[in-house]
Amino acid sequence: MNATETMQIEVKKTKRSRLPDVDWKKLGFGNFFSDHMFITEFSGGQWKNSRIVPYGKFEISPTLSALHYGQSIFEGMKAYKYSNGEVYMFRPLDNLKRMNVSAERMAMATVPEELFMEGLLQLVRLDSNWVPKEEGRSLYIRPLLFATEEHIGVKISDTYDLIIMTSPVETYYSQPLKVLVETKYTRAVPGGVGFAKTAGNYGRSHYPTRLAQQKGYNQLIWTDGYEHKYLEESGTMNVMCVINDTLVTPGLHDTILAGITRDSVIITAKDLGFKVEERKISVDELVDSHKKETLQEIFGVGTAATIAPISLFGYNGNDYNLPPITDNNVGGKIKKQLDDIRKGRAADRHGWMYKV
Repeated sequence: MNATETMQIEVKKTKRSRLPDVDWKKLGFGNFFSDHMFITEFSGGQWKNSRIVPYGKFEISPTLSALHYGQSIFEGMKAYKYSNGEVYMFRPLDNLKRMNVSAERMAMATVPEELFMEGLLQLVRLDSNWVPKEEGRSLYIRPLLFATEEHIGVKISDTYDLIIMTSPVETYYSQPLKVLVETKYTRAVPGGVGFAKTAGNYGRSHYPTRLAQQKGYNQLIWTDGYEHKYLEESGTMNVMCVINDTLVTPGLHDTILAGITRDSVIITAKDLGFKVEERKISVDELVDSHKKETLQEIFGVGTAATIAPISLFGYNGNDYNLPPITDNNVGGKIKKQLDDIRKGRAADRHGWMYKV
């Protein structure tokens, strides 16, 4: 990892908390931001000028490298408040590892663990009153790393900023999703950046998603870029199916993001005694298992939604309704177990919770 100066984080507290301005009955997702943010800068081969400041806007140059050439990555994780008031984060070190994988693929500076965790811990401790205690709510944490060199020649930036901001949120999706199997547009191809959490992966998805929404669907199921034959992801989430009582999900390769929630769901499913397979899932298999009535569930998994049930998928002009969604479904049981772990009601057997 890159060198860093002796750990010194300057803290400048806000003069007025914005907590009273929050509509806690209508949090939504990403609508309100906590009082402070963590910022650190990379230049000359070192991370420096690390600080926590009041959340707010900042000036940038129109020649900022990230704006022109896409060196911009981010992560998403959550913090939870236990019934005793203690705050815990869910698998933050795994998110840092994935962010550094993304940074290396995008030829960006990686972030040292000590710097990242110290800034993150101090930030969440300072804004601990922003962590909701209610069921189904959490503090969403968004680290953002982007190139800051002021230059419009095509080159790798020599300078970067890391910003960590937080936001109290509800569940991302409030209702089961209707999804369209995408067979024209492509999210990622082998040798590309599909496994990296880079801004461009999301920008390229907007147009085909809008087309699907105009047809009455909420999101897409992305398929492989060569044949559009195999399932890859669901919208901005990993996709999982329950076929004949087995949890099946596409195996990881360089066109699929290695989701922290995906990994947690797989481990939890095995803990609960469910059979799990990581393998290719063809659209033909999906349709065929629906006809045979062995397709029991499809759901997306990700940090924002945890588990987002899918009620219907569309393919080749036909809609295929899925069985009713209940708490006793495989997805429902896994979600409950994960919720219980994150809220301190179930044993943390795998050491996922990180005390703030």
